[in-house]
Amino acid sequence: MAAGMPEASRTLWNVGWRTLTRHPWQTVLMILGIALGVGVAVAVDLANSSASRAFDYSTDAVAGRATHQVVAGSQGLDEGVYVTFRRQGLAPGTAAAPVVTDIISSPDLGGRPLQLLGVDPFAEAPFRSYLWGEGGVPVDQLSALLTRPGALLLSSDVAARYGLAPGATLTLEVGGYEHQAFIAGLLEPADDLSRRAIDGLLLADIATAQELTGRLGRLDRIDLILPDDAARQEMGARLPPGASIVEVAERSGTVAEMTAAFRLNLLALSLLALVVGLFLIYNTMTFSVVQRRPLFGTLRCLGVTRREIFALVSSEAFLVGVAGSALGLILGVAMGRGAVRAVTQTVNDLYFSVTVQDVEIAGSSLVKGALLGVVATVLAAAPPAWEAASVPARAALSRSVLEGKARRAVGRVALAGLLLGAAGVLLLALPTDSLAVSFAGTFAAVAAFAALTPLTTALLMPIAARPLGQLWGALGRMAPRNVVNAISRTGVAVAALMVAVAVTIGVSLMIGSFRHTVVTWLDQVLQGDVYISAPGYTGTQATTPLAPGIREVAASWPGVERVDALRTATVESPQGPASIFGIDNPDFARRPFLSTAVPQAEVWAAMEQGAVAVSEPYANRLGLPRHGAQLTLETKQGPRTFPVAGVYYDYATSSGTVAMTLDTYRRYWDDDSLTALALRLVPGTDASLVAQELGDALAPRQKLFVRPNQDLRREAMAVFDRTFAITGALQILATAVAFIGVLSALLSLQLEKQRELGILRAVGLTARQLWGLVMLETGLMGAVAGLLAMPTGVVLSLILIYIINLRSFGWTLQMQVEAAPFLQALAVAVVAALLAGVYPAWHMGRTITAEALRHE
Repeated sequence: MAAGMPEASRTLWNVGWRTLTRHPWQTVLMILGIALGVGVAVAVDLANSSASRAFDYSTDAVAGRATHQVVAGSQGLDEGVYVTFRRQGLAPGTAAAPVVTDIISSPDLGGRPLQLLGVDPFAEAPFRSYLWGEGGVPVDQLSALLTRPGALLLSSDVAARYGLAPGATLTLEVGGYEHQAFIAGLLEPADDLSRRAIDGLLLADIATAQELTGRLGRLDRIDLILPDDAARQEMGARLPPGASIVEVAERSGTVAEMTAAFRLNLLALSLLALVVGLFLIYNTMTFSVVQRRPLFGTLRCLGVTRREIFALVSSEAFLVGVAGSALGLILGVAMGRGAVRAVTQTVNDLYFSVTVQDVEIAGSSLVKGALLGVVATVLAAAPPAWEAASVPARAALSRSVLEGKARRAVGRVALAGLLLGAAGVLLLALPTDSLAVSFAGTFAAVAAFAALTPLTTALLMPIAARPLGQLWGALGRMAPRNVVNAISRTGVAVAALMVAVAVTIGVSLMIGSFRHTVVTWLDQVLQGDVYISAPGYTGTQATTPLAPGIREVAASWPGVERVDALRTATVESPQGPASIFGIDNPDFARRPFLSTAVPQAEVWAAMEQGAVAVSEPYANRLGLPRHGAQLTLETKQGPRTFPVAGVYYDYATSSGTVAMTLDTYRRYWDDDSLTALALRLVPGTDASLVAQELGDALAPRQKLFVRPNQDLRREAMAVFDRTFAITGALQILATAVAFIGVLSALLSLQLEKQRELGILRAVGLTARQLWGLVMLETGLMGAVAGLLAMPTGVVLSLILIYIINLRSFGWTLQMQVEAAPFLQALAVAVVAALLAGVYPAWHMGRTITAEALRHE
């Protein structure tokens, strides 16, 4: 690279390169700091994009090239609708195909969620022709698929993964029932896109799928290819009441939007590690400039221009950014494999079942990560580079000039922090639902506290000097003074550690408040003693119908005093799919309501008259008014508008739910099935024993979850903990980056103060006293970071709880403040700073006094 440069540029390039190679620890710390930041950002971006593509693949696998779908809610369509379409004929350019689909599992295929897709092979060509590969399905396989019960096709990759071949039998678990099936043949995808799309797919004939899912005579939907609006209107005129035509893109987009806030929150938190890494880069590059100020002064005296000095420092930062980003990409891919499992598990728990769960390394994620690392590094190094270029040659030869300028700049930085904080408050106060604006305000608030850190550190050190002097004498007075005298580096290191610890406090308070809110909510919602539901593949709602007669058996079981029933279903609405549940428990109206259109004591009566209640996330998502709202849903009799009796607090799903009485649901949807039962027992009855015995008795009818209240509560909290598991990992990584920042600052101080330490050693300072001095300095830095992190963390938690969560997920949390997060954060800050001082103290103690005295 240097071969084609002019002689002067080549000389400067060699100077920069030698600087990096002659200070390997300093260079390694910079590279590691930016690598961790880039790695976390890339890992989360890979996880988010993989989860998003998993949804796209799952959707494409069952939607294919369809432009529209005929749907009718959870009960599906009578297959006669499709027969009518065929008998009446289809307009030119129009295609139609029936579909039966469900999420199932098989112990022979790893027990993971799989998409069962029942199709009519003779109508499939316009929709999912890629499923058959380039050569098409062999005649014998197609014949078996159409004529033999239980015949399935699956991907050749999946079959090879589990050692299966055509003819192998499979045990399928569908809605609590076991069925036997066999592999009639293997799907050979034509390209990588098809391979990923069918990775979690089991293909069956429409009749086989109806038998496996128990939907004889029913279809989940009819896929359509419609050339224009006229064709849509013509097909819509043929539909029975309760059925409607929806666009595939619109329907998929509505579901995808549910996870957008979750993924954006993760991305914003992951960028924190990179932001903390910027403190490290700035701090280390600043020291690199300080370290070479005499060299820069000499170069300026020899005729090197300011532009060339600026280019020299910037090129060093560019090299560090490239190296750090390259290492960060490797770390990001490695961490992404674990992150994608955490993200997809949360998506499964809270939103919908994702059948594709492998990480996909997207080139866009790697490019974004690399650019982010390089650009961030160069920007972080710009102020030190400008300082190196702008200092006069004479002043550059004086080592005290920079620290004097830094101490004078502390006030200006603090003023800038106040202005930045005011801008953050204005952004957060804007009446908008934009999460980008909310996060911009959040980052501005955190940056404001970081900008105030150097001034606060400088003010606190003289206060600490007196008690420390009384305890440790001269060393106790020297340590605070040394921290202030090196404020250009210690201030940045303390700010980096403070930000990381503050985020730990803020997120911990948010999670603690969320947990407290959910526990309180569960106490209000889980009023039964034993709960019965069929197996499902999401962690928040029971959607699989119970076998007929289950309620009667449960009601007659010894010790059961009362049975409350629930029917959960998905119906269509003008705003997209709506999750509704019918209940026959009047105690529902006693749960906390955000607002009611009638006195709360009259809510149940209003619901018995046909009104509905909606959850807070649902009301926020649709923008429903708190009073006088109305909601339109597609029923068996056609569109029906329901008055909204109230908005209740709910934390089961951020997409929201609609509650109505069971009688209202049955009246408009003509559906007598149930999805869950809550049993209330006679006082003194052992709930665990009843659950075990009742579960054994019901097993021959259907495989069910029969759980006592405490077990269901425990499982709900397990879902909660899984949701925030990746958040905790991101906090730890951000703190690790801050730890490296403190270590970098201390190594910088060690190199700069060698002569001073040599003098101290010459006048009698022992190695033990040197250790004590370094530990005091690092302990002070950690203590200041921990103390300043407390108010910063509280402000951050208030933003997360009352602004970010409300705008992201639509629910209101109850603030819960405990002492543990503050004490833990203070301990982490002090311990991290002390540990970071171990190596510098050890290295200083081994320095030969004569060499230190010769150091310049």
